[in-house]
Amino acid sequence: MKTLNLPSPAEKRIALRVTSAAERAIKQGHPWIFESAIVDQSHAGRAGDLVVIFDKKRKFLAIGIYDPNSIIRVRIVQRLKPATVGVDFFKAKLDAANQLRAPLRDTPPENLTNGYRLFHGENDGLPGLVIDRYAETYVIKLYTPAWIPHLNDVLTALDATVLAERIVLRLGGSLKENTFELNDGMLLKGKGLEGAIIFHENGLCFEADPVLGQKTGFFLDQRENRARVEKLAKGKRVLNVFSYTGGFSVYAARGGATEVVSLDASKPATDAAERNFKLNFPDSNIHKTITGDAFAEMARMKVEGQRFEMVIIDPPSFAKKASQTDAAINAYQKLTKFGLDILTHNGILVQASCSSRVESEVFFEAIHIAARQARRPLKEIERTSHALDHPIGFKEGEYLKCLFAVVA
Repeated sequence: MKTLNLPSPAEKRIALRVTSAAERAIKQGHPWIFESAIVDQSHAGRAGDLVVIFDKKRKFLAIGIYDPNSIIRVRIVQRLKPATVGVDFFKAKLDAANQLRAPLRDTPPENLTNGYRLFHGENDGLPGLVIDRYAETYVIKLYTPAWIPHLNDVLTALDATVLAERIVLRLGGSLKENTFELNDGMLLKGKGLEGAIIFHENGLCFEADPVLGQKTGFFLDQRENRARVEKLAKGKRVLNVFSYTGGFSVYAARGGATEVVSLDASKPATDAAERNFKLNFPDSNIHKTITGDAFAEMARMKVEGQRFEMVIIDPPSFAKKASQTDAAINAYQKLTKFGLDILTHNGILVQASCSSRVESEVFFEAIHIAARQARRPLKEIERTSHALDHPIGFKEGEYLKCLFAVVA
């Protein structure tokens, strides 16, 4: 495993005091301290320096890592009880996360699942750090430069926690341009990749590209919703909108769908969907891919008289900031209408949102309003949220919601 030439955190920790509101939030488990919440700081620091937060009585409150260039100035890694932040500290965090995922890690061969999120950032106690597993390849993704001085310790801790044949580094946002020896997709341990990795999810096979793929190579968070689709798909013609690499499509086919259509704007994504389908059903001819705009293609299907017994709509995040929330809700409602236009009587609508900016109740009500306006009211089957490998540790950590409903 590579030892990277990276800076170390300063030996002298930064001392902070914060507003009363921020104190309360920290005690309640919130993982961030915003720049505006800082009322006193001992000295300036560099990305990754350790911060000790004290309350108004100068008693210890928490430890965090510092990012001088972010409005999230400090990310909390330890609260209420002092600790030494290093390899042993990170290993304890990873061990706890690994144990939480035991039901996934220890699945039997016939239901093998070796693709899942091992560590879910803020919600597992290390904000801005994600680790995903694809078979014996692990992908670390950093979302803040504050993790760079701690990366060697995190790597050592990960190597002591799991049997990783390969470790890949992914860098989020502005981190892709850095002054260190770090590149998005670089190999930190093991042999280089020759093509995609094949991993298993509930006994099905999927490919993932941890070097060039979106996020870390696959959307692992919809695993349980894909399994729900499988149970509902028997005998149905299924349309999977925003299909990406076809996860819902493969599950629908195993569930007994008579035809499955994967629709996505990306040709590489629809090509990957076809490969994933052939991995599992090499002799089947029930799968079709369409590369095109979701809105335009569903409108075309309506005009052509195409109808489906199940429509799955799993779009990207429409609201990455608060100012985009209203536009996101309008987009969800428009998608609902388009989906209902091509759903048969008693057809099943599956519609998801992955935006934390749109609260669950607001999302679900928006879908129902759109359905009533279309005179196709919905009877709910189920509302779902996060799977166990994507735990929710604070309010903003809840982003995924999905509605399963029958349409009149």
